[in-house]
Amino acid sequence: MYVRLKIRDSVRVPPSRFGEDLEEVIRDILWERFEGTVDKEYGVIIAILSIEEIGEGRILEGDGAVYFDVVFTALGFKPLLQEIVEGKVVEVVEFGAFVSIGPLDALLHMSQIMDDYIVYDEKNRRLIGKESGMSISEGDRVRARIVAVSLNEREPRSSKIGLTMRQPGLGNLSWIEAEREKERKEG
Repeated sequence: MYVRLKIRDSVRVPPSRFGEDLEEVIRDILWERFEGTVDKEYGVIIAILSIEEIGEGRILEGDGAVYFDVVFTALGFKPLLQEIVEGKVVEVVEFGAFVSIGPLDALLHMSQIMDDYIVYDEKNRRLIGKESGMSISEGDRVRARIVAVSLNEREPRSSKIGLTMRQPGLGNLSWIEAEREKERKEG
């Protein structure tokens, strides 16, 4: 889920940036420090939207920089357990598919795709239901539920999100649309 965050922090402005527009300098420093970081409380910080307040600067003894207390608004993405998400399949491997859900990729394990035995077609890089013939390929749009979240602040790339599509109303969007069309025709 995307969230708007109001964050209060202290920003160190180095002497090399004195004389420049203070708001621009603080925005640059906040961007370098926060954007793309993972925090268990906030999720992934995607962007610094605005600087709400810049307090008076203070100088610490032995440091030539000026410290400003700042309140700013940021855009974050925090995946929540049981949340329904839509995403794009970015990679299919023999044990499942990786789905891009905003700034993070989530794993859709083959056991969580459908109630059918699934076969990995290595040549075409897709997962196919043995009896149903339904498949998942790179580029497919899917709707899934988040069933596991483990955000790693130190190594954001090793954060893990698990998905399931084994519930009504979830799955490859083309399957969902085909089912709706079938229901309309049956009346």
